[in-house]
Amino acid sequence: MPALPSFLIEPLWTQFQALIPPVEDHHPLGCHRPRIPDRLVFDKLIQVLVLGASYEKISDTTCSATTIRRRRDEWIHAGIFEHLEQIALESYDRIVGIDFEDLAVDGCIVKAPCGGEAAGRSPVDRGKQGTKRSLLVDGKGIPLGTVVAPANRHDSPLLRPTLERLSRFGFHLPPKITVHLDAGYDSTTTRDLLEELGCAGEVATKGIPSPIQVGKRWVVERTNSWHNRGFRKLAICTERRTTVINAFIALANSVIVIRRLIREAWLTHRWDARPLRCP
Repeated sequence: MPALPSFLIEPLWTQFQALIPPVEDHHPLGCHRPRIPDRLVFDKLIQVLVLGASYEKISDTTCSATTIRRRRDEWIHAGIFEHLEQIALESYDRIVGIDFEDLAVDGCIVKAPCGGEAAGRSPVDRGKQGTKRSLLVDGKGIPLGTVVAPANRHDSPLLRPTLERLSRFGFHLPPKITVHLDAGYDSTTTRDLLEELGCAGEVATKGIPSPIQVGKRWVVERTNSWHNRGFRKLAICTERRTTVINAFIALANSVIVIRRLIREAWLTHRWDARPLRCP
């Protein structure tokens, strides 16, 4: 059974394939072993992301774990994962429209049993190694940017680099932006930062029960659930390098955006590979 349905994996691979740079053969005799197809390695990476299995468990006679890691690093060095995420967001904005007027930011702590550059003592898991993702979403929960940090980092200092992810959209931003935050951001520093960036803030007040002032930030909680429940690799982060973690997050965000795009466009557009039922 595939890790993702065909109506989702095929457009994802078509765009991903277009971003892969041509391979230059520098062998003097041209007699080395045939190169493993990129599609095969891409499918393996999708399985690693969705199932959370190790590279050794995913590898078989068609593709080794070393080949998966090597090809993954080549694609990271070429910036393909970030470029794919950017194209998915721009396509969604052009067809459906990103709701920039209401943004939400929140942090999510996950396990990091292997440690690494983005691991720290988790305050919610008895001091074990953990990683925090500071996530920025639009009014409908579409992920716009993520900042990775150790689990012992507070959410408030991560707010500035998280909001700076909006720079990827250039000047295509509305004049009025409201940022919805939970009580963990309730501080003068946060309000000064929002004023500096020209954003309005709807920050929950400490000491007041959450259901009374939940506001519009529930969408970021739902997107965090999409990350953790749909992509096992993000729920239990076994990667040690931040660049690899960011690459998997970008790939997961691309899947989420394309899935939402297909769902929104299912009622308004027609195309050859359109699924028979609304996803």
